[in-house]
Amino acid sequence: MAEKKEPTIKVIAENRKARFNYAIEDTVEAGIVLTGTEVKSSRSGKTTIAESYADSKDGEIWLVNAHIPEYLQANRFNHEPKRDRKLLLHKKQINKLIGAIEREGMTLIPLKMYFNERGKVKLQLALAKGKKLHDKRDTEKKRDWAREKGRLLRARG
Repeated sequence: MAEKKEPTIKVIAENRKARFNYAIEDTVEAGIVLTGTEVKSSRSGKTTIAESYADSKDGEIWLVNAHIPEYLQANRFNHEPKRDRKLLLHKKQINKLIGAIEREGMTLIPLKMYFNERGKVKLQLALAKGKKLHDKRDTEKKRDWAREKGRLLRARG
């Protein structure tokens, strides 16, 4: 029996502070509409999604404030680095996300941008609620205690 290979994905950009600043409720994989120069530029790995978020406009979900640098070899056919980019989701998913944003006061935060196994650029979106300062402190205490506990267990043998 042949073993299944794990899907190979190449991460372009990751939002590492998102899990610290937000309580993640649900995640969704979305496609993203990019021009040719944006895809070529994102292969270099200099894309940042740290300050970006997703918003709804006219029944569609858009990625706002994501920075994809200009492709150096593309002279006059280049793209604007911080333009809004349309996200590709099913209508049912869009309605669910828009409802959560409007009714429950949640936000859409991109966690990761990557190339999937077929070479398409995908975006992992999280439906999240912002953490308060005391929640962030609590998370930090738990993380420090887990680290310390690991050290103690290794020291005892």
